[in-house]
Amino acid sequence: MRYYKCLKDLGVNPWPYLGLGLTLIVFIHPGRFSVSFDHHVIQEEDLIPSLVALPDEGQVQSKCPLNLEHLAHPGFKSFPVEQGGGWNPPDCIPRFHSVLVIPYRDRPENLQQFLAFMHPFLQRQNLSYDIFVIEQAPGMAFNRAKLFNIGFREALKATSEAYCFIFHDVDLLPMDRRNIYACTRQPRHMTSHLDKFRYNLPYPQLFGGGIAILKDQFQAVNGFSNRFFGWGGEDDDLSQNRVLASGYQICRFPSDINRYQMLSHRPAPRMADNYRKFKAAGGSDHDGMILSRDGLSDLMYTVLARTREELYTKILVDLSTSMQ
Repeated sequence: MRYYKCLKDLGVNPWPYLGLGLTLIVFIHPGRFSVSFDHHVIQEEDLIPSLVALPDEGQVQSKCPLNLEHLAHPGFKSFPVEQGGGWNPPDCIPRFHSVLVIPYRDRPENLQQFLAFMHPFLQRQNLSYDIFVIEQAPGMAFNRAKLFNIGFREALKATSEAYCFIFHDVDLLPMDRRNIYACTRQPRHMTSHLDKFRYNLPYPQLFGGGIAILKDQFQAVNGFSNRFFGWGGEDDDLSQNRVLASGYQICRFPSDINRYQMLSHRPAPRMADNYRKFKAAGGSDHDGMILSRDGLSDLMYTVLARTREELYTKILVDLSTSMQ
């Protein structure tokens, strides 16, 4: 009001300035990206009960403990990782097993940071896990979604325990130890609150960055589309044209747990044609029906090399055999 009175005393109409001030407040406020209410947030007391555990095969050895207070404890010493990036708790039977699939090309610094951070993070949660890095050979535009599909198929060949898959970008690190890397009964969006967006969810259907989904669910929706080259569109296609359209619901952990830091990297340009593909796949015309069916069922690629690195299993693939 003092600002308003000063303008009046100077003979200046204050209303345009007040309007501009309110506009700037709305624009710079951290909540400008926020979604006011998310119907499918799992409350903190229900986080562990919501997770899908490994089948109990009658082992007499004790199950690994997992509670939120344990995860918050500051003291922890990590264990050596098996060659190829797998790990199992040494003194107990894990309740959960997760397969992390990381699409990759030309991000060596991000990959090193990700692996150094994630191994201790996952071990603290007392789950068993495997990390597969699917690297795309040069020659074509990056196809993140197709690399996820390939990682899914190759992981199923490599481990009989694979039932929970976490499809994860290499440049995102979880900031809260309570963010348990296991699958829930419904497909889970893990990376919903990024520092890039001031820890707010831009829109309810967002399903990008990192997701956890059960093997049977991923097969039921036919995986990702293989048609999205470059950046953009493939996550929205998965969430809206496949997951939600198949009757599943996207769930999330609370916003204070689902916080992530994005590692520094050069952003990829958005492909304008991907928006057309996303819209067409959700349509009812003949072309749309074909687009929404593509995925795991017509996945074509060539494995050029498969190596068990110190902290992960690397699978180098050629995508030149692909749908046009």
